[in-house]
Amino acid sequence: MAGASEDRIEKQDRVARVRREFGGAALVLESHEAVSWYLEGVRTHVSLAGPPVLAVRAEKGGDVLYVADNEADRMIAEELLPQDAERIIRVPWWIPPAVAAAEDAAVPESQAALQLRAARARMLPAERARYRSLGQETAETLTDVLSRVGPDQTERAVAAVAAAELIARGIDPLVVLVSGVERDAFRHPLPTAGLLGDRAMIVVCGRRDGLIANATRWVGASVDEEPILGVERAFLDASVPGARLDDAFAAGTAAYARFGFDAGEWQRHHQGGPTGYAGRDPRATASTTDLLVENQTFAWNPTAPGVKVEDTMLRTETGWEVLTVDERWPSVEYEGLRRPVARAYGA
Repeated sequence: MAGASEDRIEKQDRVARVRREFGGAALVLESHEAVSWYLEGVRTHVSLAGPPVLAVRAEKGGDVLYVADNEADRMIAEELLPQDAERIIRVPWWIPPAVAAAEDAAVPESQAALQLRAARARMLPAERARYRSLGQETAETLTDVLSRVGPDQTERAVAAVAAAELIARGIDPLVVLVSGVERDAFRHPLPTAGLLGDRAMIVVCGRRDGLIANATRWVGASVDEEPILGVERAFLDASVPGARLDDAFAAGTAAYARFGFDAGEWQRHHQGGPTGYAGRDPRATASTTDLLVENQTFAWNPTAPGVKVEDTMLRTETGWEVLTVDERWPSVEYEGLRRPVARAYGA
């Protein structure tokens, strides 16, 4: 991966600073988001629902990778950087790698979760390049799939095609939601045999190189998008480097009433937040006090019955860059940013 070695040096420095907060003790990275971030986007899973097949012990003498023995050859051949492949300890399949790595009083990741989250918040150059590629291809997938659907198709049929198209691009379909017009009140509509009808929503969260792109699109009948875009803009305007995440959350949730929604609408679904190596890293609430930084990625997703907007965006020095973008998708300009609107069937 271009630039991966340069990014890795910076990440090692960031983890070393975390270790110093714990007296220089060894630190075990064991979650998908921490391990994949640290090792430049390696695929840490076999089952999407299972634990990582490797763990990293970061210590004074350097990093040591504890890898399930039955996965080690593939990881060396296809996933790891050369310098990482040289520092492997093979672990029998019946011992979790995180358990093996935690011997000798290492600090578990759970104790340093907040510090590690802060360490991975600022995206580095190679990460940003990978994220742009992932975001564009995720958005293109949605355009390609939804330009071919019609009101008589089932939610499951659309989900099946979307998942297949993502996989064909090397993107893991972590989440694929589809709601036809009869189910638009549900915020997490797992696909059913129901028909799309006059208006339908599809949501995807796709992972490649460890990074996750989140996007929502609508097809069929148009509605007034401006109110929900106004709420989204309130979240975006408050998500500036140096601000706190709970303050950005408060600014966005307060905007629901200002744009004509029920003031408590935000209580009916999570609102998103920073993203990256986790779908939300973390999910924003009134108690998430993380400090926001430049070159951090976000996926705010304000929603109300029948409306929702969601894209993955990078907050740069000059403003917002939408990563999940495809110029073929219909959009409007809202306060200087192109935002997606519903695509008519057959358009």
